[in-house]
Amino acid sequence: MGSETGTMRGGDYEIRRFRPQPASSSDYAGTEQWIEAVHYGFYQKPGRDELTARIAESSVADGRELTGAYETTPAPAPALDAGRPVATFATFRKTLNVGHGVLVPAHMVTAVTVRTDHRRRGLLRRLMSEDLARAKADGVPVAALTASEASIYRRFGYGVATHERSVSVETGPRFRLAAPVRGRVVAAEPSAMLELAPEIFARAHRAIPGSLGRQERYRLRAAGQWDDETGGPDRAVRVAVHLDEQGTPDGYAAYAFRGWETEPPTMALRDLVAATPEAYLGLWDFLGSLDLIERIDWEDAPVDDPLVWALEDPRVVRTGSVRDMLWLRILDVEAALSARRLAHGGDLVLRIHDPLGFTDGRYRLGTARVARLGDDDPAQDDLVMDIAELSSVYVGGVSPVTLAEAGRIQVGAHRPGAAAELAGMLAVERPAHCLTHF
Repeated sequence: MGSETGTMRGGDYEIRRFRPQPASSSDYAGTEQWIEAVHYGFYQKPGRDELTARIAESSVADGRELTGAYETTPAPAPALDAGRPVATFATFRKTLNVGHGVLVPAHMVTAVTVRTDHRRRGLLRRLMSEDLARAKADGVPVAALTASEASIYRRFGYGVATHERSVSVETGPRFRLAAPVRGRVVAAEPSAMLELAPEIFARAHRAIPGSLGRQERYRLRAAGQWDDETGGPDRAVRVAVHLDEQGTPDGYAAYAFRGWETEPPTMALRDLVAATPEAYLGLWDFLGSLDLIERIDWEDAPVDDPLVWALEDPRVVRTGSVRDMLWLRILDVEAALSARRLAHGGDLVLRIHDPLGFTDGRYRLGTARVARLGDDDPAQDDLVMDIAELSSVYVGGVSPVTLAEAGRIQVGAHRPGAAAELAGMLAVERPAHCLTHF
């Protein structure tokens, strides 16, 4: 992400882009007001000074750019302080695993809010379209976000690319794996995760399609140094680390006891990162054997979960809600598809429609190369879709066949198997799953 920041005026608002500042900086007030605006937008309690300062500190570590829309005229009494932005938007750059260990740059969008008394004035469209144009100009092939409301972001070209689910796992005598696990699990001091968590995640990131690079607070949470409510230490967290047969750490689980008032006695699984299938099952074998614990709750479980198939009694895993997780938005079709390692040969002509105009056009996806084509006879198009649909299928988490059956992708009459062919070409080596909320 370029280092430019600045202010743009237009109508009743000015858009300010700036780098966050730590609490020790003389310029901290703008960062503090911006964070408080985000808390307000997501109906969170006003942040304590320590929490706000920790958020600012981690934002600096992540290299975030903060954007705010500010009124250009004095706010009438008793309106909120005009120094607080009426809309917020933040971005930072990490990498996205697009399958087969390939990582591409990703423009990550977060903290998007528009205050209720300033809606329907084009602020979100302005913030989003200007930001995506800047990311495209920087040469970033894809943008990413997670959505609090599912109906907002398709109009900007985003499509759902991965899902997740919440699970409750019964860990009594019915919890038994069908095959022995390899390696061993050791209890670790949470502080060890300051260095170990990023190392393990880096391995997992390269192994899991749909994975996004992580921000600073993940290692702090695993280390018991970040409580989401206070910003202070989290003394409840415990950590288990899986070691492979050579003694190398390749997975960890961070978890916390819900308290004896919870029935049945339950552990909340805060985070589980496994670079190998052996680490994943080994950690679950450890969690399933915790003394006095009868249930493990996890909010971020994969939808296609090998644990279910590894258990002698898969019914000990109970699924709660299933929800969209990662939304992607391709900014450059040629760059994004050229980065993909195609699982099967093929040759397809895709016609893409883009509500923001960034990727409108026809493209040939072939084994050897991806090329933009002229605007020739539509009858020769094999598949027609919005950029949101191409973004949904990009990392293999959503099938083009499903989207065709849903009417989201139109299949050329001359090529009735084109959706299945595209699914084969974009197949990834294991189920896509995003481990990282942002």
